[in-house]
Amino acid sequence: MLALPLTAAEPEPGFTSLFDGASLKGWKLTNVKGEGYGVKDGVIFCAKGGGGNLFTEKEYADFVLRFEFKLEPGANNGLGIRAPLEGDAAYVGMELQILDEVKLKYKGLRPEQYHGSIYDVVPAKRGAMKEPGEWNTQEVTAKGRQIKVVLNGQTILDADLNKVTDVAALQKHPGLLRESGHIGFLGHNDYLEFRNIRVKELPRTEKDNSAPEGFKALFNGKNLSGWQGLLAGPFDNPLKRAELPEKERAEKQKQADENMRAHWNVEDGALVYDGKGRSLSTEKEYGDYELYVDWKIPAKGDSGIYLRGTPQVQIWDPSAKKNGSEVGSGGLYNNQKNPAKPSKVADKPIGEWNRFRILMLGDKVHVFLNGEMVVNNVTLENYWDRSQPLPPVSSIELQNHGDTLWFKNVYIREIPRKS
Repeated sequence: MLALPLTAAEPEPGFTSLFDGASLKGWKLTNVKGEGYGVKDGVIFCAKGGGGNLFTEKEYADFVLRFEFKLEPGANNGLGIRAPLEGDAAYVGMELQILDEVKLKYKGLRPEQYHGSIYDVVPAKRGAMKEPGEWNTQEVTAKGRQIKVVLNGQTILDADLNKVTDVAALQKHPGLLRESGHIGFLGHNDYLEFRNIRVKELPRTEKDNSAPEGFKALFNGKNLSGWQGLLAGPFDNPLKRAELPEKERAEKQKQADENMRAHWNVEDGALVYDGKGRSLSTEKEYGDYELYVDWKIPAKGDSGIYLRGTPQVQIWDPSAKKNGSEVGSGGLYNNQKNPAKPSKVADKPIGEWNRFRILMLGDKVHVFLNGEMVVNNVTLENYWDRSQPLPPVSSIELQNHGDTLWFKNVYIREIPRKS
């Protein structure tokens, strides 16, 4: 009797099948090499000597992914999660290694390069994989910053990305910070097969001004606690402020705080600036960190975020086409030697809330705007004295240019420095 071809398995309750058993419907090929990917006998295969990337058309944030895979001896592939369609998913997204570790053909691998590892960042446990030619079952859960991998019933990875504090790894892998993206298989010229691919999306809830796990709220949604007015020029310059005698600085700060209370208020859980006073500054100084900031501006509005007291991650209206604003928000506006413009326009229409996710490490900055990476590991120049490096610590500031402004959900995760 002839064996019937495999068909797509019925997914468990709550799961949606990503593979119909007969076609690549719902998938998108990118960076195709050789024969790329195909379908036969109820499986998706990555062609030997080819591959490229096979991504879901849909993007996913928090989810449980289940699938089966079969490798030839020494085969290598990858599972991209929360990845954009462009760029190397191992860096601009996140890659979970798929690698035969039984008949290993690679020598000198680092622990974070074996199967199930967050590639080049967090190592997985070994020993759960079956022999080449046998089907393996894998489950991946991505919930917030927690990434879990279960292989053949054994948990081989349970990683909190907030605990990744190695500066070199964070600078090299900004995709660790992405909140959503595509799921995909990342070919490395080896033959593999995949089947029974299904996903369950997990709900994600967010409450304004309530910091996510691992972060601290810099704005409580109720008052100006933790904030102070920025001193008037020329003492908006941290180098000049440091030269002030203590008594004179205290007096100037008192005046700045009075100005702050006159022009910065809290309305409906948002910091609101009336367009008539000075900029706002954190009372505390910060060094290396990850920062969330939600912001909104009026038509032709102009603002920015100072990092370590230094201008600035730009905020403005791209549709105004004024002073170069058509390039979009997020760029390091005051840079001269290093890139100043964002890589793309990712702003939402005027009147809608935008979200920055900013990573400040050493003198390097990553900026995500509304989930799109617009600045990738660019040096922030010391605007106040370009012959000097950035100060090791200083305030975070919300800049104004005389426009009404709104800010909320201002969160920080401090990243410790190695001594």
